[in-house]
Amino acid sequence: MPDSIPVAQRLPHLPEINSPGDLKKLSIAELQAVADECRNEVISLVSVNGGHFGSSLGVVELTVALHHVYSTPHDKIIWDVGHQAYVHKILTGRRELMQTNRQYNGLAGFPKRSESPHDAFGVGHASTSISAAAGIAVGAELSGSKEKVIAVIGDGSMTGGMAFEAMNHLGDLKSDVLVILNDNQMAISPSTGGLRTHLINVTLNKTYNKARTLLWQSISMINNDLGEKAKKALRKLEDGFKAALTPGAFFEALGLRYFGPIDGHNMEQLVKALKEMQSLPHPKLLHVITTKGKGFKPAEENQSKWHAHSGGFDTTTGKNLKVADGSLPPKYQEIFGEALVELAQNDIRITAITAAMPSGTSLDLFQNALPHRFYDVGIAEGHAVTFAAGLATQGLKPVFGVYSTFLQRAYDQLIHDVALQKLHVVFAIDRAGLVGEDGPTHHGSFDLSYLNSVPGLVVMAPADEQELRDMLYTALYDITGPVAIRYPRGNGTGVTLRKNFTSLPVGKAEIIRQGEGLTLLAIGNMVVKAVQVASFLEKEGINATVVNMRFLKPLDTEVIDTLVSRSTHFAVIEENSAIGGLGSAVIDHLNATGQHHPVLKVALPDAFVCHGDMNNLYRQIGFDTPTMMENIKRFYTATQR
Repeated sequence: MPDSIPVAQRLPHLPEINSPGDLKKLSIAELQAVADECRNEVISLVSVNGGHFGSSLGVVELTVALHHVYSTPHDKIIWDVGHQAYVHKILTGRRELMQTNRQYNGLAGFPKRSESPHDAFGVGHASTSISAAAGIAVGAELSGSKEKVIAVIGDGSMTGGMAFEAMNHLGDLKSDVLVILNDNQMAISPSTGGLRTHLINVTLNKTYNKARTLLWQSISMINNDLGEKAKKALRKLEDGFKAALTPGAFFEALGLRYFGPIDGHNMEQLVKALKEMQSLPHPKLLHVITTKGKGFKPAEENQSKWHAHSGGFDTTTGKNLKVADGSLPPKYQEIFGEALVELAQNDIRITAITAAMPSGTSLDLFQNALPHRFYDVGIAEGHAVTFAAGLATQGLKPVFGVYSTFLQRAYDQLIHDVALQKLHVVFAIDRAGLVGEDGPTHHGSFDLSYLNSVPGLVVMAPADEQELRDMLYTALYDITGPVAIRYPRGNGTGVTLRKNFTSLPVGKAEIIRQGEGLTLLAIGNMVVKAVQVASFLEKEGINATVVNMRFLKPLDTEVIDTLVSRSTHFAVIEENSAIGGLGSAVIDHLNATGQHHPVLKVALPDAFVCHGDMNNLYRQIGFDTPTMMENIKRFYTATQR
């Protein structure tokens, strides 16, 4: 009796895929079987270790089709933002290591050039893929190489201005680059903006969908051995359809030939389209429609929630298997979001801005409570800052909630559009310091350094949740120019919160523990660490003073000068680069005033800290309390006068 089970379903294929080359010989049905297995693999992996989820599920078929048609590492695939690349890693020889994804000393959560030759470009921030692809393609041309270059951009990345700059240049270069627009209408939260509306409209255009078959037929005919006149005629026909019926007019105006949209979960369509793209030697864009979280019902139904997950869920129902710890204090971002809503409900001048991160910054609370004063500008941090500057000129009080690592992308606008004009914009800088498993592309290691040099900018960091509330109030009502508040990822310290807000004296620190000889100057979440270190040191016979500096700028030089008279040594503790932050500011002041006391910088190293859980990262850089105490003790005793 013949076996009724289709060949593609008899045995698992994934264990036999050791490199992309193993996909070349597979049929469409077998490729789909591999895709199904990859999807299950991602669900299983993230359910245990956590990680980015919905984005990788949405590009499973696209990833399999790309590696079936193209040949990495010779051909180059650049992933934008990079959290879409889990299946790419599975198919490029790292399947057995995926259980270490985002773990200390394990695989990175994003493509990383040093990790695999199949990772053509390191990523982690948005809207970079087309620029990188253009550079790689030009480099190949100059060296006489023939590889194909593909940029996969989606998950809101096309809302970033850098993507448009790159397309504009790419059209002028006329290099052989394929841009794949992975259109899932989402970033972490639903995408916003005119382009999104434009793309949605075309996918619903019945006239265009009827004409799409004719367009694809014309492409195939052009690639056949037709005469030049016939080819020109078909191209004119194709261009006419596009100009009248498709969003391609926009992309084609930039110099990219537009094709699509096609179903990003239809393996046959994907393979056919990608093979057609291979033969077109000029910039082109393939519009692919996908569903974020495809194949996992909970993720499809709540795409924002399942953008990423911390792990510990049922792989069928999505039910959280972790026991909730009700004793944990609220997260800093939640304290910020709730406080801003509370203040804004009594002040119509307060507005909130995010760059595609309403849930990540807890500004979704503001969005729900006061939608008419909430603005999600997309992945466009530079625009967000200058937009806030414009609001400030009209007497409003704009608050821009942004991750530390992403504010780096808007440094020029912060300086020239806000600080130079002395405009009252509040920067609420989340994820300051190390962030754990997302690693060096997401660590907020540099904000105190890059903010410290901006004239007129007030920079502060709360030691606990109540100080965050009070600093937000102070920033909105006691400061007239630009101001930044930086706070860490994760839960607060658990202090009891007051219902009212209190103004903090601008530029003034707080001595929270009196001692002699050694003074610990700490800022932000390192104040708690300083108190712990001081307790350890006390057992060693060293009675240290502890100061909550609160402000990096203006620096409380008065408290430093006061402490100089009874301190022989200073240790400055900050979760920021050792170059240019609080430690540097303290040393500069002591040198400028001729007070030459030994100063130890206890800060992040002049290096990119890897990814992993916070305990391991702290141990690696000496930020665990016992190591920090030993280093400070060694400094104090070795140089004691």
